[in-house]
Amino acid sequence: MLFARFLLSSLFLASIFPCVAQQTTPASPSTGLGKINFPTSCSSAAQPAFLKGVALLHSFQYAASEQSFEESTKADPHCAMAYWGMAMTTYHPLWEGAPEKALVRGHEFLGKIQKEWPMTAREHEYVAALGIIFSDTHKLSNESVKAYSHAMEQIHKHYPQDGEATAFYALSLLALPDKGDDTAVRKEAIAMLNQLAAEQPEHPGAVHYLIHAADTPELASQGLVAARSYAKIAPDSSHALHMPSHIFVRLGLWQESIDSNQAAATAAAEATQQHLGEAHYQFHAMDFLDYSYLQMGEESKAQQIVDDLSKVPGAGAQQVVNTKVNITTRNMLELHHWRQALALQPEGDSFDRQMIYAVRTIAAARTGDKKAAGENFKSLKKEIKDKHEKEYKLEDFRQQEVEAWLNFAKGKNDKALKLMRDAAATQDSHDPGGFNVPAREMLADMLMELHKPSDALKEYEAELKIEPNRFNALYGAETAAQMSGDATKAKTYDSQLREGCGPQADRPELQHGKSRSGVQ
Repeated sequence: MLFARFLLSSLFLASIFPCVAQQTTPASPSTGLGKINFPTSCSSAAQPAFLKGVALLHSFQYAASEQSFEESTKADPHCAMAYWGMAMTTYHPLWEGAPEKALVRGHEFLGKIQKEWPMTAREHEYVAALGIIFSDTHKLSNESVKAYSHAMEQIHKHYPQDGEATAFYALSLLALPDKGDDTAVRKEAIAMLNQLAAEQPEHPGAVHYLIHAADTPELASQGLVAARSYAKIAPDSSHALHMPSHIFVRLGLWQESIDSNQAAATAAAEATQQHLGEAHYQFHAMDFLDYSYLQMGEESKAQQIVDDLSKVPGAGAQQVVNTKVNITTRNMLELHHWRQALALQPEGDSFDRQMIYAVRTIAAARTGDKKAAGENFKSLKKEIKDKHEKEYKLEDFRQQEVEAWLNFAKGKNDKALKLMRDAAATQDSHDPGGFNVPAREMLADMLMELHKPSDALKEYEAELKIEPNRFNALYGAETAAQMSGDATKAKTYDSQLREGCGPQADRPELQHGKSRSGVQ
């Protein structure tokens, strides 16, 4: 049957039977993946694998989820919702969406559903809604994403007791394009997901999507309960083990982030070796581990993460290079390893090379090498200009940071400060994330270089309100307070810094802080 005809018939049935009661096929829990209740018209033999597939879907374990849905079709070849599930695994709303190959696969999965198969009106609505995503197999448009979200809203309204409709509708809100300030949308999703979590305490999607919704400086505290429960609800998912650290990092809870990602990295490696996952799950956990180790003062452990990247099972050479460049350039900035940064050689794709030239420009400026800073900045601008259409461009605020340091090296201090303040304002308002060294912290560093510790202290303190317990911001605030003559504040920040450090903290700033503040 042609997909277009099937989609039209689904929409027709959904429109004339919007409130038909759900089937009451028993819904067994998926041990280790949470518990859901998603009755379908499929046979009882197909239901366990189907439920497992949905539970895996809620934890973004897409490869394993597809395998479970496929098992469901083997148990019941006429299980329409299993093909819906297989199509769902090709759409990654909070990641890359659905590139062309995924659109084709999703379209093909839905196209296997036959009109004579048993389906309730509710199931027709689910299929019709997802059909919007795959209506164009060449490109996923913003209009399709919005229309899909609207369709999920209608299902949520038609079946208010359907926890899956609530969860997938909330997820669709978080994936809406062109949101600008999306705080109101996030709060709407949080409210729905909190209610779902109260009604179904072990629902994996409720806590997972709530963490995503609360993943901003302003809302992070609202996701802490979900963060501390998700790994317990779905311990068999490496992504569920990792995801709580999004909130832990926001709140500066470094040890909890480390514990979360150590477990996630191990689970991800095992899943990849069993062909139930991909290397990017482990790389993502290692990215968080590196950042968290730096904030705990454990430089050697952060370096070990870089050394271990080549050991990740299933990783392609390009993946290793991309992750290595991302972590290494960040580490150079975090640790102020300017000489090592200047020795970095361009490698990887265009974005990797942009990152390297950016860090080299900053490193040259920080060491007073105006000529090298200018040369690397020219290389950066050329790389951005020559990039291929499908390659990323360094964010505007990061380009401003680099240009600000270049102007600082040239002695154009007013222009340098203005550029850095603009970058900080942009970053504060848009929250680009990605573990970038904050522009506001760089502004404070620049003010320290200009012998303005009182002004620098204000910026360090402002940054700590947005990103609590950052090592460099605490250390900078301590130094700025000491230089400003505020010994009490200096000791307070020194205590906070040391309390947040791990037992194997080895960053040299800790030794410098002892001699400067008098802490023994």
